Formats: sequence, C-alpha cells, structure tokens
Amino acid sequence: MKLSVLMPVYNEVGTLEEAVHRVRAIRLPKEIIIVDDASTDGSRELLRRIETEIQQARDPLNEIKACFQPVNRGKGAAIKSGVAYVTGDVVIIQDADLEYDPQDYMKLLDPILNGQADVVYGTRFYGSSPHRVLFFWHYLGNQLLTFFSNMLTNINLSDMEVGYKVFKSEILKSINIESKRFGFEPEITVKVAKRGCRIYEVPISYHGRTYAQGKKITWKDGLAAFYTLIRFRLKS
Repeated sequence: MKLSVLMPVYNEVGTLEEAVHRVRAIRLPKEIIIVDDASTDGSRELLRRIETEIQQARDPLNEIKACFQPVNRGKGAAIKSGVAYVTGDVVIIQDADLEYDPQDYMKLLDPILNGQADVVYGTRFYGSSPHRVLFFWHYLGNQLLTFFSNMLTNINLSDMEVGYKVFKSEILKSINIESKRFGFEPEITVKVAKRGCRIYEVPISYHGRTYAQGKKITWKDGLAAFYTLIRFRLKS
C-alpha cells in the first residue's frame, strides 16, 4: 500500500515544518502532497525549501509534491487541487497546524486495510486518547452540525467536522469537490453517505489551538456548513 498525505496550507509558517517532520517520521511508503493556498506569511518560501530538502534526501518512504495556488481560495479548493496529484492507494487529509497527530495513522488506516471500510473518520469525542480542553461553543456547534448531518444522511457519526478523514483513493478522486472553504467537510460527508460508502470512525488524539495560535474557522463557517449540508443533500 502507498499512502497519499494531502496537506492544505494557509499561513502556517510556525507549524508547517514540524507537521511535515511528523508525517515523514511515520514509517510507511507515502507521498506528501502539500498545497499552499496563497499564504502571505512565508509559508510558500518555507515549503519550497522543504520540498528541495526532501527531494535531495532521496528517502524511499517519502516523496513530496508541492502545489502553489495563485490566489487564496480556501481549504476545499486546496484539497481539490491536491487530489489531482494523488497516486497512492489511500488518501488522508492532514492539516498543517499540529492539531492532529500522525501517530494515529495506523489506527485510521486499519479499517481500510482490513477490507472493512471505504472511508474512515477520526473522532475527537470518544476513546482514551488525549484531547485538549478548549471552547464550549465550538463543541456545541460541532455537535449540532453533526446531529443535523446525521439527520440528513441517516448515518451516525460523532464528529462530522473532524479534520482527519481517510479515503480509498478511487472514491475521493471520483467526487467533484465543489466547496471552496471549510464546506468541504459537510459536502464530502453528504456525498460519501449518498454513495453508500462503508464509513468507520476511529478515536484520535486532538491538540486544538486557540485563535491567538492561528485557528481560522469561525461561527460564520458553522452557519455556512448548515447551508452546505442542505444544498448537497437536496442536490441530485
């Protein structure tokens, strides 16, 4: 099996290098596809240096492909651009902000490798893995969105908005990603549910950050997610 790690990046100069280091440390054959979404904080320049260093290292377990968006379009658009470069058997979405730990990869991959799942979601709300305690209203908003998503799709996820999502490559490649920003999460959930994909959840650790540390999603994205769920549930 070859793993494709798809990493969208926007203004993550403080965490990008460490995020890539942690991904590289996982002893699996993989390609790391990093899509910079027109960062303005030096992330683009840092990514070019990281790309050169990994290419020169000739590590048989780690390939790198860097993609640079000409203008900022959002996480969904960055993921869509990155999917075009995927050559692996399984794709995992990996944010560059250190909230999610690549040490969880094997747990996330197991249901697919065992032939049980087509898609795997992490969940931050079950299991014994460590979770940073943060914002109550974010938690409540997440639970409301997940509940509404489950009503529309008739599946029983516990964490629809989780960043760790894993797909068989042929499934993700076959889906036309239309949402430009954080609407990717509800859109992809509706679409894999409507296709009848076998979806599993796996408990993961979570090291959330504050807005002062660079967190980007806001209540406006939460409202947009409700609209996105309805839009793609009704769309034929």
